[in-house]
Amino acid sequence: MAPEVDPGYRLGAEDVILISVWKDEHLTREVVVRPDGIFSFPLVGDIQAEDRTVEDIRADLVKRLTKYIPNPNVSVAVMKVLSYKVYVVGRVTKPGEYLVGHYTDVLQALSLAGGLTPFAAENDIKVIRRVKGQQQVFPFRYGDARKGKDLEQNILLQRGDVVMVP
Repeated sequence: MAPEVDPGYRLGAEDVILISVWKDEHLTREVVVRPDGIFSFPLVGDIQAEDRTVEDIRADLVKRLTKYIPNPNVSVAVMKVLSYKVYVVGRVTKPGEYLVGHYTDVLQALSLAGGLTPFAAENDIKVIRRVKGQQQVFPFRYGDARKGKDLEQNILLQRGDVVMVP
């Protein structure tokens, strides 16, 4: 049984998807998205999966398989979300890589890391995000968030984000 995944979810490296072609067990298999964002499938070769939805992949497969199978009935499902990782580094109880598998905000990531240590600079936390090769930095003031102020700074993290606690 495939886990419930947001239909808008965009695939990433290491995600596992199940592709099935109706009435053809040779074309039913689980595939892993490689680190380069691509997976291979019989008859059609390599398919770009990273940053695409399962519906995008399904439509692409139908189009490519039509050369070999008339009116192929293809389904695609996400079996394991393994690409949604965030990193928490610095003065937290348990720094490291966290496989979250769901949308996570800064406070939740800090909670996963066991919270701040006594010497953490709670109002100098930064979220570092790489977008198309460029780094973006988002400040996060834990002290304000703890008091219920400036909560819009508690952004949703994206895969690969680093929460840095000095």
